[in-house]
Amino acid sequence: MLKGKKIIIGVTGSISAFKIPVLIRLLKKEEAIVKIVMTPAATAFVTPLTLSTLSENPVLVEPFNRDTGEWNSHVELGLWADLFIIAPASANTIAKMANGVADNFLLISYLSAKCPVFFAPAMDLSMYKHPTTQQNIKILQSYGNFLIHPAAGELASGLCGEGRLEEPENILGIIKSFLTTKDEFAGKKVLISAGPTFEAIDPVRFISNYSSGNMGYAIAWEFANRGAKVLLISGPSHLDIQHPNINKTGVVSAREMYDHCIAHFDETDITVMAAAIADYTPVNPEVRKIKKKNKDLKIELKPTVDILETLGKQKKSGQILVGFALETDNELENAKKKLKNKNLDLVVLNSLNDPGAGFQHETNKITIIDRDFNEYPYQLKNKSEVAKDIVDRIKELTDNKQYIKA
Repeated sequence: MLKGKKIIIGVTGSISAFKIPVLIRLLKKEEAIVKIVMTPAATAFVTPLTLSTLSENPVLVEPFNRDTGEWNSHVELGLWADLFIIAPASANTIAKMANGVADNFLLISYLSAKCPVFFAPAMDLSMYKHPTTQQNIKILQSYGNFLIHPAAGELASGLCGEGRLEEPENILGIIKSFLTTKDEFAGKKVLISAGPTFEAIDPVRFISNYSSGNMGYAIAWEFANRGAKVLLISGPSHLDIQHPNINKTGVVSAREMYDHCIAHFDETDITVMAAAIADYTPVNPEVRKIKKKNKDLKIELKPTVDILETLGKQKKSGQILVGFALETDNELENAKKKLKNKNLDLVVLNSLNDPGAGFQHETNKITIIDRDFNEYPYQLKNKSEVAKDIVDRIKELTDNKQYIKA
């Protein structure tokens, strides 16, 4: 499946580097072409000779090769690859990547890369959970890089928790899924909403929620990677997304989200409303900043237009409409009501009562419910994997033409 694919593995100074020879062997079995770039610190954990032997290519550590007198071109390397994966990615390297520090060959190669970049953190629990590391990871994701979430378990320090480098077999699966061209949705137009909305109170304050947009962006990428032409309508988000099949439109308010969704819904085959759209908006937002006074402030709110319900009423035969239900109580009952009342083909339920699910997480735990009220529960997964599950379920609907109704 990966025959001829050109992959760079960037190895940094982490005890988890011992897993990289296994990853190289797995990639070579898939007939990928593998080149290795190492930081000087990484050579203390696994030898360049080992990685060179397995990859069948010279390992690059320094810009200048003292043995041959040749200059290793980071620019050519960045143009050569189909995918660049930095694994293990230490806290030090992640910080430098996030801030454009270029003090070794791996980092200058990263800054020159024109291909998709994945990074797989590996470090102790306290380092991984530190606010600076978490912020740096968010910065890298905002640049369009892809996080391979670390696994939880026993760490080199003896502690247990998140920070273990994901297993090579799972990393291989992520790479294969990403690089394998699929045309399942070729010719299909898909509309996806993502992120929060901001409802203005005055020029500096607004009503919103904690949505990051991660789930909607992951679904957009999954559809695009399977051949669909995707219109991503996103509320304010720090995320970026780069794919030739994705056209992103930014909006701020629920009203703007409504206008864009209504304008494009008719021409779409599949619509997935993953955005966390405000249910209420101020009746009379102030044009000037509200000054603080020593008395209560009352803000009158009115309901926003229910976009999902409006689309459900307009849905034509052959169109697929998918909604999300984020619940805190009576989860299944409320999700099924939403499915029926808004004329959905599927509803994706997630509960804030499940640890690791909902807003501000890299993971999610969902149950998909179809029109016949069949329930399909899934385990907690990274949101990129959750997106695959959702799109797989939608694919089953497109294959079952009789199931899709107006």
